[in-house]
Amino acid sequence: MSSSESQDPAAAASEAQISKKAAKKEAAKQDKLRRRQEIAAASAATANLSVDEADPLAANYGDVPLVELQSKTPTDVGEWTRVEALGPALENKTVVIRGRAQTIRPVGKKMAFLVIREHGYTVQCLVQAQPDTVSPQMVKFAAALNRESIVDVEGVVSIPAAPIKGATQQVEIQVRKLYCISRAVPTLPINLEDAARSEVEIEKALQAGEQLVRVNQDTRLNFRVLDVRTPANQGIFRVQSHVANAFRQFLLSEGFCEIHTPKLIAGSSEGGASVFRLDYKGQPACLAQSPQLHKQMSICGDFGRVFEIGPVFRAEDSYTHRHLCEFTGLDVEMEIKKHYFEVMDVVDRLFVAMFDSLNQHCKKDLEAVGSQYPFEPLKYLRNTLRLTYEEGIQMLKDVGVEIEPFGDLNTEAERKLGQLVLEKYGTEFYILHRYPLAVRPFYTMPCYDNPSYSNSFDVFIRGEEIISGAQRVHVPEFLEQRAAACGIDVKTISTYIDSFRYGAPPHGGFGVGLERVVMLFCGLNNIRKTSLFPRDPLRIAP
Repeated sequence: MSSSESQDPAAAASEAQISKKAAKKEAAKQDKLRRRQEIAAASAATANLSVDEADPLAANYGDVPLVELQSKTPTDVGEWTRVEALGPALENKTVVIRGRAQTIRPVGKKMAFLVIREHGYTVQCLVQAQPDTVSPQMVKFAAALNRESIVDVEGVVSIPAAPIKGATQQVEIQVRKLYCISRAVPTLPINLEDAARSEVEIEKALQAGEQLVRVNQDTRLNFRVLDVRTPANQGIFRVQSHVANAFRQFLLSEGFCEIHTPKLIAGSSEGGASVFRLDYKGQPACLAQSPQLHKQMSICGDFGRVFEIGPVFRAEDSYTHRHLCEFTGLDVEMEIKKHYFEVMDVVDRLFVAMFDSLNQHCKKDLEAVGSQYPFEPLKYLRNTLRLTYEEGIQMLKDVGVEIEPFGDLNTEAERKLGQLVLEKYGTEFYILHRYPLAVRPFYTMPCYDNPSYSNSFDVFIRGEEIISGAQRVHVPEFLEQRAAACGIDVKTISTYIDSFRYGAPPHGGFGVGLERVVMLFCGLNNIRKTSLFPRDPLRIAP
């Protein structure tokens, strides 16, 4: 019997599979080589042309000199059309657009394709040599542009016979004039095509025997100005803008007043070690961990209902904000008549309205995020689920997770509880209230029936905390006792405590991490993805 006849069938199948993968890998390699050769040939062809040759059409293209960009001549900016607005209705119309040269593809001596991007929208432009309008030198100029350079394009809108796969707008511009406003460097530190690639795409390529570039998070942050140009990042920060706007508009409609509190204060607003301390002209000071004290002082100032959108600071890694030392707080404070549930009612209405608005008005942005970072739409109820801390603890105990009765939930316990809540109630957004007093800030009001618990609450998205809130202590003598018990020097917050001596209504409020809301709504795995220029324990630039 020959050796081939005696070969193990499984081994033979394995060899066949390996050969198949090797063939695929080689085919992909040859395809990539072929594309490179085509581009090189086209570049070589256009290189034979000289821009310096006398060109009667030279006025139709070129680099715009600085003097023309120094606000030299007032003009009607209405002559520019937004790329977003380019559509079939403009067929055969002449338009002027400004954007970035996202891709540049020369095709021989007399043709080049450009994809121009403006704020996330893209359009394909064709530069083709034509008598009396487009010279071969102009084609060469187009082909020699550096990617991400800013250009002005004038041309006629046409509708191609086949759909355009590489652009958002389904029209093409037949270029008549092309001017470079600002040249990018020839070699960018990161390739936007690589930065926009999803992990799914990378894994599929690996399985097919091809290796694609993966841009890691630190590299992205080092070159953040480039990184945020990707469709997913454009989507993330437009969603973030919408969250902040929805927050503001809802609260204004509910009679709240927007305030702006100082970020430089004399003493810690929350206690603990997570404080940025500094010297203020010979006096000890720190950056505000939250606007908490001044929000309450504003309530004492008879505003009734206030909110703020602004930066807050933590000197240490914080579970709540996942290692951001500076983040954006969405903060609310309000008078209450009888019960801290009045504050929770606002949270309920506010966030349901916000989620509805995001799903309705940010579909394209959410799709852009999901194309690179796939996620399932958030599940939430019309009336937000409320559980007591003790009920949450019991749910965990029922599945064998032991929790200290008067301690706080750790990360794993919160995620597990989120999973249990989703399975039982069908929601990923819920409120957990009546927390143990020992794990809350000094200004938190204890429960009337059991001082071991407090009139406080946390709110969760996908098993992670986004909000901490409570009824506040508004009796100055009791507030002094609570501050001292939490290790806070009462002298450093004397003006805050004194404000309650002049008549203070019962009140409560909450603080939200803007970056966390966006991160969890979009199912992202790293809060740095939702911080435009993040500040963490190791990063203070760019």
